Amino acid sequence: MLKCQSSFQSNSVRYKTTSAQYVASRARDATFEKLMDKYKNLLKVIAVQDVILANPANNPPAASLDFLSRLSQKLHLNRGAASFLHKYPHIFYIFYDPIKSQPFCRLTDAVIDICRQEAVAINASLPDVVDQLVRLLSMSTTKSLPLRAIFKVWRELGLPDDFEDSVISRNSHLFRLHAAHEPNTHVLELVDKMCSNKFKAAVENWRLIECCKEDSTVDRTEIRFSFKHSHPPGMRLSKDFKAKVKEWQKLPYVGPYEELLEERNSKAAIMRLEKRAVSIVHEFLSLTVEKMVEVEKISHFRKSFGIDLNIRDLFLDHPGMFYLSTKGKRHTVFLREAYERGCLIETSPVYDIRRKLFDLVLLGRCGIVSNKQKSVEISQGKSCLQEENNQ
Repeated sequence: MLKCQSSFQSNSVRYKTTSAQYVASRARDATFEKLMDKYKNLLKVIAVQDVILANPANNPPAASLDFLSRLSQKLHLNRGAASFLHKYPHIFYIFYDPIKSQPFCRLTDAVIDICRQEAVAINASLPDVVDQLVRLLSMSTTKSLPLRAIFKVWRELGLPDDFEDSVISRNSHLFRLHAAHEPNTHVLELVDKMCSNKFKAAVENWRLIECCKEDSTVDRTEIRFSFKHSHPPGMRLSKDFKAKVKEWQKLPYVGPYEELLEERNSKAAIMRLEKRAVSIVHEFLSLTVEKMVEVEKISHFRKSFGIDLNIRDLFLDHPGMFYLSTKGKRHTVFLREAYERGCLIETSPVYDIRRKLFDLVLLGRCGIVSNKQKSVEISQGKSCLQEENNQ
């Protein structure tokens, strides 16, 4: 049984722990770990897929095995490109180009069809995408974000790969792109700085549902500033920890779309700012397609969101709301309430199509007959025919 080590414990204890030790001591959740163990392979497949699609000179797009092999380390293909590609014959098709005298790899027809379906789904959801981008900018203290930070999470947000043209340029009444003080950098900002006043955070929907249930016994004054919690199985929660969580739930805070005017002049103010930071990352995850994101990617928004805390430690401090996985040599955070038994509860058309690619990853080599199997089947077939002729 693992006992919680969170922000609710005393600072003197927390500061004696290094960040690496804090990650290592977190309570594991087997369901999320199993999901991430499979999902890390999907991320590698997507990385290789992007490299292949970036070669439009070939029709259909293809990349040489030699080129992919040279990118093996960058793509985290530990056993080399050829070995990885052979693991997923439903996704990658290897062929020999007699003109260039070398093997190439292209995507299978099934995957190309999935890519087309995803593009159609994203295009159909553009109004929602625009709304999400406005929300993201609204959470910034300056109502603006570095464009490079948005590029980091364009896929997670369900943005089209040409979002600079299809979303930003076509909605000039909402977005303005201008050069930043740093060279070769651009900033995306909202034209109407007051539009954030109309937004409600995703957690507000949960609070409303909880209050409106027929058999609800929820105290509306207590749930007003609360978040949904569900701690990892096997995580032993002490009475002291439960009491501190309960007090934290009641703590008032400024929401992610509200103007921040409070100064850090007291311990109570610092705690409220920390809760605001939690509400911002909670809302950020709610805006993503899979309700998950790499910690490194969301860290690029920290300063813009006015968060002075270590983002990774913030997730670890609240294990009832977030789950941090270290699978695949990356730190990935999940929004716990969005999942049930390792599956996303509320999906979108874009997610449903992306899930098809994930299913092909899970399929691996299943359903593929190898040459060895073929020879066995042929020999068995010949034996059966001989027996029938003898009869």
